[in-house]
Amino acid sequence: MQPISLPSEYGIGTLGKKCFEFIDFLHEAKQKLWQIFPLGPTGFGDSPYQCFSAFAGNPYLIDLEKLVENGLLTYDDIQPMRTNDLVIDYGKLYNVKNPILMKAYDKKEILEKEFDKFKQENAEWLDNYALFIAVKNYFNGASWDIWPDNELRLAHKRAKDKYAKKLEKEVDVQKFIQFLFFKQWNDVKKYANSKGIEIIGDIPIFVSFDSADAWSNPEIFLFDKDRKPVCVAGVPPDYFSATGQLWGNPLYDWKKLKRTGYKWWKDRIKANLKLCDIIRIDHFRGFRAYWQIPYGEETAINGKWVEGPGIDLFKSIEEEYPNLKIIAEDLGNLEEEDIKLVEETGYPGMKILQFAFDDDPDNVYLPHNYTTTNCVVYTGTHDNDTTQGWYNSLNEYERGLVRDYTDSASDDGMCWRLIRLAHRSVAKYSIIPIQDYLCYGSDTRMNVPGVGSGNWQFKLREGVLTHELAGAIGHITEIYGR
Repeated sequence: MQPISLPSEYGIGTLGKKCFEFIDFLHEAKQKLWQIFPLGPTGFGDSPYQCFSAFAGNPYLIDLEKLVENGLLTYDDIQPMRTNDLVIDYGKLYNVKNPILMKAYDKKEILEKEFDKFKQENAEWLDNYALFIAVKNYFNGASWDIWPDNELRLAHKRAKDKYAKKLEKEVDVQKFIQFLFFKQWNDVKKYANSKGIEIIGDIPIFVSFDSADAWSNPEIFLFDKDRKPVCVAGVPPDYFSATGQLWGNPLYDWKKLKRTGYKWWKDRIKANLKLCDIIRIDHFRGFRAYWQIPYGEETAINGKWVEGPGIDLFKSIEEEYPNLKIIAEDLGNLEEEDIKLVEETGYPGMKILQFAFDDDPDNVYLPHNYTTTNCVVYTGTHDNDTTQGWYNSLNEYERGLVRDYTDSASDDGMCWRLIRLAHRSVAKYSIIPIQDYLCYGSDTRMNVPGVGSGNWQFKLREGVLTHELAGAIGHITEIYGR
């Protein structure tokens, strides 16, 4: 569950009181893990997998009431954000919350010493990110590849220095907003860890084209001399889409990255280790081979597989950061070499129960076929329908397969039967979306892959995380020794 889904009177879940109450709920429910999505600043489409930075935090997650407590804002300042909306309205957040956060900067002297330290410690990514957002705002949100100043678009130092001076306050405001995010997140993580809960973070394999990373580090991407992508990322036709998924992310120049000792990737890992205890790497198979689509294609069909860095990248990372806890998102149509890479790293892969019931007793997602404990089982992920929604969508024959496997006489209580099935498997970790514990339907689904709008809007209502629910979760957690 992403913090954005926490109950809130201010439009979106934040890192405030409700977040700490959720950690208390997890502790009461005897949970040891909380998995989240990437925490970066979201752009067009509101996806945490398409962020303006691989290093920055999402300003929307900053809790406004905490800023009132810090003396940076007043309750009158934050009243425009109050709402009874049952889903997240990103348009309102952009138009109303951003100006409120900027207003907090006017009293930055209250936290000036801490702020100065933050700027010094994070300058390597923060300077480029803050300038990127300030310039982006100056040019009315335009993507960096169409900024009217060509030298700035090409990230020439002279142009960057010119705009850093011209937009000096705006740049510092963006740095302050990042300081507020990390100050609040660090408190959340510290509290979770004090309750015996580890946080599983998430690293998308690729970055967004319209990001500070692509703009300020063009040398590590496959761009032409005008900084246009030569080719872009996606996946071929699969379970989710008949035409594949055209993500549009720029692709890495792995040869150049290798010559630097994979420095940018190591910096990314280091940054995420400050945010979480365990890292899930999205689209792990892309490190063995990735789907390369010519720039300008309208679908992902006309792509081709290209060899990635493979084990060499992870050996290099492990040399610098030994004993990393990483989960490999290894879903999709895997080839033998993909499976070999996951095994070679030693990272646990993923098992999805919603993929298990196709009338094949040898299906690798059926728990009796788990050949190792070194895996992570899910009822479903953020890219799937909720388990109740998925089950409702099955035909009678398919539901019969699920009932038969779970030894169920009826459809009643199927969510919890599947949760129990996950928990009693041999998998090292068992992770359940909060919607499935609540037996919610398709209307609370978090994301539909390949659909550009209407995602990432799910919010919990006040009062649904009850002591009774915590007790029920805790009970089955203890039964299966989780």
